[in-house]
Amino acid sequence: MSALGKVVRSGVGRRRVQTLVIGLATMMAVAASVLGGSLLVVSGAPFDAAFTRQHGAHLSMQFDAAEVSAGQVSKSKDAEGVSGAAGPFRTATVTPRSAGAGPGGPMTVVGRGDPGGDVDEVALLDGRWPTRSGEIALSSDAPLLATPGMEVAFPDLPGVPTLTVVGVARSVTRTADAWVVPSQMPALTAPGKGGHQMLYRFTDAGTADRITAGGEAVTRSLPSGAAVGEQSWLTVKKSAERDTALYVPFLIAFGALGLVMSVLIVGNVVASAVGTATRRIGVLKAVGFTPAQVIRAYVVQALIPAAAGTVLGVLGGHLLAVPVLAETGEVYGTSSLAIAPSVDQAVIAGVLGLVAVTACASAWRAGRLRTVDALAVGRTAPSGRGRWAARLAGRLPLPQPVALGLARPFARPARALAMGAAILFGAVAVTFTVGMSASLGQVMKAKAHAAADVVVPAPLPDFGPQGPGPGPGPQGGPGPGPGVEERPEADPAAVAAAIKAAPGTGKYYGAATVRSTVSGPTGAVDVIAFTGDASWGGYTMVSGRWVDKPGEAVVPTPFLTATGTRVGDTVTLNGLAEPVTVRIVGEVLDPRNDGMQVFTDVSTLKAAHPDLTETSHHIVVASGTDATAYADALNKQLAPLGATAQVGGLGAGGDMVVTLNALSMTLTLMLVTVAGLGVLNGVLLDTRERVRELGVHKALGMTPRQTITMVITSVVVTGLVAGALGVPLGVTLHGWVLPAMGDSVGLRFPGSVLDVYHGAQLLPLAFGGLVIATLGALLPAGWAARARTATALRTE
Repeated sequence: MSALGKVVRSGVGRRRVQTLVIGLATMMAVAASVLGGSLLVVSGAPFDAAFTRQHGAHLSMQFDAAEVSAGQVSKSKDAEGVSGAAGPFRTATVTPRSAGAGPGGPMTVVGRGDPGGDVDEVALLDGRWPTRSGEIALSSDAPLLATPGMEVAFPDLPGVPTLTVVGVARSVTRTADAWVVPSQMPALTAPGKGGHQMLYRFTDAGTADRITAGGEAVTRSLPSGAAVGEQSWLTVKKSAERDTALYVPFLIAFGALGLVMSVLIVGNVVASAVGTATRRIGVLKAVGFTPAQVIRAYVVQALIPAAAGTVLGVLGGHLLAVPVLAETGEVYGTSSLAIAPSVDQAVIAGVLGLVAVTACASAWRAGRLRTVDALAVGRTAPSGRGRWAARLAGRLPLPQPVALGLARPFARPARALAMGAAILFGAVAVTFTVGMSASLGQVMKAKAHAAADVVVPAPLPDFGPQGPGPGPGPQGGPGPGPGVEERPEADPAAVAAAIKAAPGTGKYYGAATVRSTVSGPTGAVDVIAFTGDASWGGYTMVSGRWVDKPGEAVVPTPFLTATGTRVGDTVTLNGLAEPVTVRIVGEVLDPRNDGMQVFTDVSTLKAAHPDLTETSHHIVVASGTDATAYADALNKQLAPLGATAQVGGLGAGGDMVVTLNALSMTLTLMLVTVAGLGVLNGVLLDTRERVRELGVHKALGMTPRQTITMVITSVVVTGLVAGALGVPLGVTLHGWVLPAMGDSVGLRFPGSVLDVYHGAQLLPLAFGGLVIATLGALLPAGWAARARTATALRTE
């Protein structure tokens, strides 16, 4: 081994704490950066690959067949900016029923002769494409569980046509829920209903504005009101990337914190190593080491633990990222989603480059030291700095160990600033994590609508074939499992009467769920119709107001985005006995069903769906009434009716929230650990520098307990100041990251989700910096207390 290699190995082995600190700081930064970068780069890959392979439609548009003919629609292919088009295809909204099961949700059927073409090539996943009347191919996203060979009937249509499922397919831009041959469409279209579908590709479709301009171009020559719905490929892509996109702003924040902390800690560790090894550097130069070799020795000493931390960080980032991406890959038929090599390469090169540059800048001083000056310096630190602080602290009515400790940071201001920076970022991470956990709790509260004391869940809705085992009912209510004795069908009116007559009933409302469709997006929309005032039920408004009268509705933000509407617009619900037009009067926070829901009054659906039976009941008991006793008494009345009351809301657990909370706590714990180790490193160096001074204090009568007090007090001011600064920075970071996370999944968060910090909560968080500083100083304080007086006095 070369002489330089021996110096490097000796330095790494001798400075075990500093080596550990650099390794952990680097691992934290790399893990968060790999995870965030991978999700940002790879999450859209399955959709992008499928979109390119299937020539996906940039824009799909629905036209009312009563307003415009197929010939007129076909001329839109020649509009400016259109590079390709498919259609017109006849469309109809139907409600299927599979053999042995209840009705599925309304779905959009398209008459199409073959799955190929220059626009929206449909991918067959199982079976084959329909070739004659009586056959149908279902989308893998359709309301019914698609199985080749099953029969699907349409009892609401004249003649009750029955079709055989011959294939399962997928359109990358979700242009239909099912496909049949064109000759089948007249039997699936009710008199006076139906429409035409056109699929377009544009020369420029990279932004929402370009898509809007393309839509205006293709409808310019058509009658006003002919276009009744549209769907952009950007909306479908955003939905496809929703799960993984949620993590990206959050991980960018932690990655940035980790990178900045790594730079600060590496610079501090190397600078401290140079400062405490001045005499050793003089010896190295005296035996022939050049300035460049000395600098290289200290840079390599920092790069070795950084490289080890980088390897561990890359592995950790891969382990965390792959499960998150797996589901997206399965949806689009991607065999595997390996982390993009470019992300690994960029993160490794970037982090190690930052470490090298930072270490080189800190080690530059070692290379410039004159040999004679370095050899003349002992281990004892200069005592001239900070005397004014020591004199001031000595005048305060404080015990001497406390006064000595409070003055110590001013003797080594650069080191105190470095420790303060580490504590600062630890406090920022803790503050941010506490706020994010509270905000996600508010989101789950809005999702659960759990304001009721007692709930009577709805019976299992008749939405299509159900697998074995219990399933969820509307609003999350449990369904019956196999082997359960069939109960009488609950009459909502009788259940409501029993609730109203029960002693202790305060206020209550009923909620019934039916499925519908709206023009434009494919797939079913849940329509939740309320009996009574549900405004108190935990529905969090983002804008507008709650429903006041029939014909009004509130919808989540993703619904507005998917349909291109806003508060004040009207939307038509199809797939019921007759179309229902509602005016949107409010925007509500509700991520269920990807936000594709409509909340309205039950009287709005009275004509289109008079027999709403899948109703849940939500009750607030009167003041002074025990909810458990109330539910027990109510169940005696409900048992003959086939319903059961339960205490508390229906709940709305979220795997995504659990994952985010666990991930944030893990990354925060890593940051806090690194911050504590940064403090430990600084205090350890300071204590070793002052070993002779400690010996003098011990000789004058300082006890081990007083020594511990002095060492811990030396970081109190730094911890308090860093904690006080870290709290507002953490709040600011929360205010940036949470809206970005909401935007990534198409949600807007109201003030109740964003404004989660309170004065009583901020004060303990401000003391978090003091806790980090104290924990980091405990080990060096114990070492100083155990040091023997004679040994300390003999140390230079």
